[in-house]
Amino acid sequence: MATTKISDLRRQIYLALEQGPVGSGAGMMVDRFLVVLILVNLINAALESVPSLSARYGEVFRAIEYFSLVVFTVEYALRLWSAVDHGPHRHLSAARARLKYALSPTGLVDLLAVLPFWLEFVTTADLRFLLVFRMVRFFKIARYSPAMRSLLDVIYRERRALFGCLVITLGATLVSASLMHLAEGHIQPDKLGTIPDAMWWAIVTIGTIGYGDVVPVTPLGKLIATGTIFLGVMMIALPVGIIATAFSEQIHRREFVVTWSMIARVPLFSELDAQQIANVMELLRAQVAEAGQVIVREGDAAHSMYFIAAGRVEVALKGREPIALGPGQFFGEVAVLRRARRSATATAATRTSLLVLDAQDLHALMNREPTIAERVHEVVRTRIGEPVTPKGDIAPGEVG
Repeated sequence: MATTKISDLRRQIYLALEQGPVGSGAGMMVDRFLVVLILVNLINAALESVPSLSARYGEVFRAIEYFSLVVFTVEYALRLWSAVDHGPHRHLSAARARLKYALSPTGLVDLLAVLPFWLEFVTTADLRFLLVFRMVRFFKIARYSPAMRSLLDVIYRERRALFGCLVITLGATLVSASLMHLAEGHIQPDKLGTIPDAMWWAIVTIGTIGYGDVVPVTPLGKLIATGTIFLGVMMIALPVGIIATAFSEQIHRREFVVTWSMIARVPLFSELDAQQIANVMELLRAQVAEAGQVIVREGDAAHSMYFIAAGRVEVALKGREPIALGPGQFFGEVAVLRRARRSATATAATRTSLLVLDAQDLHALMNREPTIAERVHEVVRTRIGEPVTPKGDIAPGEVG
């Protein structure tokens, strides 16, 4: 019994620490608290470097550091303890799962976030610069952002192309530096006297920064600089174009996979073929509901049906316990088909991502695709056991 309670507690702690902005209320509070504390630490470190502020508010700055020490140490210990509940590590022993976390990039960042504080007690060295590693914590929050995950996936997937861009840029830098050294090395020996010296000018010029500390003075040097500037514009545009194109494709691919799988699971569309599902996908739009936000209200006209992509929704019906709906489930379609008013109120229990299908689009789709219309009416008859009439929108089949 005690072991079971400890396991349940550990699981709850893991979910609170790892679920992110679409998790439980406790998870969202922990997530936001850590973000705020990180920002406070960064501002604290910056302001502490100002002598006048440090002399006046030194005690406050130290109090923030000590408070952060306690919080981040407890957080690290809890993450280490609950690492055994991480999905990919569940087949490992507790010791190996915790070692996996401790040696992971996020685990090392968590350690570096508290280690400098503790080392201050045993050494006189100034180790506060390691606090900047706390910035990496933003990547833990990013794991709950599909866009950020997609961007990181794109950078990894296009690593070979980006490495090729880096090699080309280095080659262009070396060529430009060599030409400028030959053109003006004897005129500006202190700045362009060697190819390594000239490479600084080439890097700054190709990077389109142009500090102005090294300026060509001969016609040939200016001609080389002009070519280097145009080359730099192309060098900058190349990786940007690769990432932008791949990112756009990744977003569309992710949305396609998520949307396709969700539609295919919905009983209303489960027997549609690929082309018909594609037609439905074209009509969907995204919507985000914050925790506590009412999505549909009882008595309102039914304008849309909703599919839950992430998060949780609670549907309150008269005389019944609230119904909890999660990712992949849907609500609101029967009232849309009946052209009726809502018979229940749906509220976002957490931050929820929705896919919305407007009523007119659904009816237009049914008019355009007789097969879909037949399937829709069949599902309605199966669910409500009667012809389409102007009544409520929540059917038992929606919450199964």
